[in-house]
Amino acid sequence: MTDGLTEENYARAALTYLAEPADRRLARLFREHGAARTLDAINSGRQLGSSSQGQGASMDRWRARLPELPRQEQLIAFRESGIRLICPGDPEWPGQLADLGDDEPYALWVRGSADLRFSCLRSVAIVGARAATAYGSYVAAEFAASVAARGWAVVSGGAFGVDAAAHRGALSADGVTIAVLACGVDVPYPSAHADLLDAIAAQGVLASEWPPGRQVSRLRFLVRNRVIAALATGTLVVEASHRSGAINTARHARDLQRRLMAVPGPVTSDLSAGCHHIIREWQGVLVTSAAEVTENLSPVGATVPAQLGVALLPRDALGQDQATVLDAMPRRGGSGTVRVAQRAGMDPATVVRCLGELSAAGFIERCDDGWRLRRPATAR
Repeated sequence: MTDGLTEENYARAALTYLAEPADRRLARLFREHGAARTLDAINSGRQLGSSSQGQGASMDRWRARLPELPRQEQLIAFRESGIRLICPGDPEWPGQLADLGDDEPYALWVRGSADLRFSCLRSVAIVGARAATAYGSYVAAEFAASVAARGWAVVSGGAFGVDAAAHRGALSADGVTIAVLACGVDVPYPSAHADLLDAIAAQGVLASEWPPGRQVSRLRFLVRNRVIAALATGTLVVEASHRSGAINTARHARDLQRRLMAVPGPVTSDLSAGCHHIIREWQGVLVTSAAEVTENLSPVGATVPAQLGVALLPRDALGQDQATVLDAMPRRGGSGTVRVAQRAGMDPATVVRCLGELSAAGFIERCDDGWRLRRPATAR
């Protein structure tokens, strides 16, 4: 154990320093030998397994970064500053990232008040051009605010243009928004977005495959786009040229068989050419309102538990705190946070967090009296 991490999770944390994300050779070693044994092999200079052709060059590349590994006091400082590490198998790990196969992140560094896994259960990625037009920024903000008001989290990349407009729109509706970064979660990039990133952390989540302190590079933006696409239930492209990061994200969404949508624009605008390509060539759904976005993400006839109507995961998949809070909800009518906390025998701060997670997962909803069990669609 190191700073409360299991040996395996500490190894995953270390490997985010030693290797770039989506290194398939490293992923294969993970799968065959586990992260701890892989890290030990890098430290010792030995090769793993019988299929070691080409492994030496990779080992040398990873070993060159060994001086960058954090000391234990640095890991403690990260935790105390609000930065946490989540790994596959952890309660907060979004299981849909496994759809990336060998490109699944080794681990994620996270800063923020929301639970990443629960937030992503009902989520839409809203992406587009950095040099967005006034039209693109307006549409991104309006759509994000509207879907956030409907209980959907908004995922984007924290960049200028459409990304920033989407994050701000979700925040304006008191919704949850997630920024997937191409740098450490403590690095304010772009620097003009320092306040925006802090606001996202206060109301949602900042997530990155790169460790704290790591700066951006051009390639890292493209690498992180697969995570944006994998986290979200579907991806909406507001404005994009033919060759752009937003189209790269859309391509990942298509390949992952996520729902893909695009907003139409003027046929004379290069920033709408990518959207039109998505609709014409990739069978993306043309959307013109937030209602059409959520309808596409929640098609009629989707299977949901009869008791609650819209829950997105089995009740037995809840963590202990969430299950305790759900049990404390009244069967009829609503209840305020303080009353739920009293019934659950838990501190209010924990209950507030759990209520948000249960809402994101579709078990409960806001009402005039506070919170209530979400009613079946037939009762609405």
